[in-house]
Amino acid sequence: MQRFCHPWATACVLSGRPNVGALMSLCEENFARLSRLVPDLVARPPGVYGSCCSEGVDLYLEVEEQARFTTILRLTYLFPVQGVVLPDPDARLRVYHDARQVEVIDLSQTVLPLRADYRAPALVEKWRANAFIGKWLTYCQRQGRVFGDAPVTPPTFASGARVTLCP
Repeated sequence: MQRFCHPWATACVLSGRPNVGALMSLCEENFARLSRLVPDLVARPPGVYGSCCSEGVDLYLEVEEQARFTTILRLTYLFPVQGVVLPDPDARLRVYHDARQVEVIDLSQTVLPLRADYRAPALVEKWRANAFIGKWLTYCQRQGRVFGDAPVTPPTFASGARVTLCP
């Protein structure tokens, strides 16, 4: 009998025995999710794009690099906390357009019990990070998130200094 899991249940996200094939399938699913949020990603020039939502904090996507078959981007929320802007979660992703996959390059977040800093992981750590990204992208889709076509200026610190998404 198959066990039922709510899609946001931490135990469900982190359970199972990942293998390379399952990880590749997860990366393909994440590509499909990201493509629904940013259908024209391959054509976007480098810059910061925003997605506003009445139900939550603004979501930012920064296209760092575009190449023929890959895009490197950063996806993050920026939370204003006592004059400081905190990115959380903050993910750096490599999108393989030809293979239709999304790979986590770097992930910093405080939501799930993953490592605080994403470093040269083994298969299990890659699985967990990509599962987190998949759940996050699904959440963004359910909120109806879309990114505008024109680059935006991210919020500023209380001091007036501009927030840099990619330190």
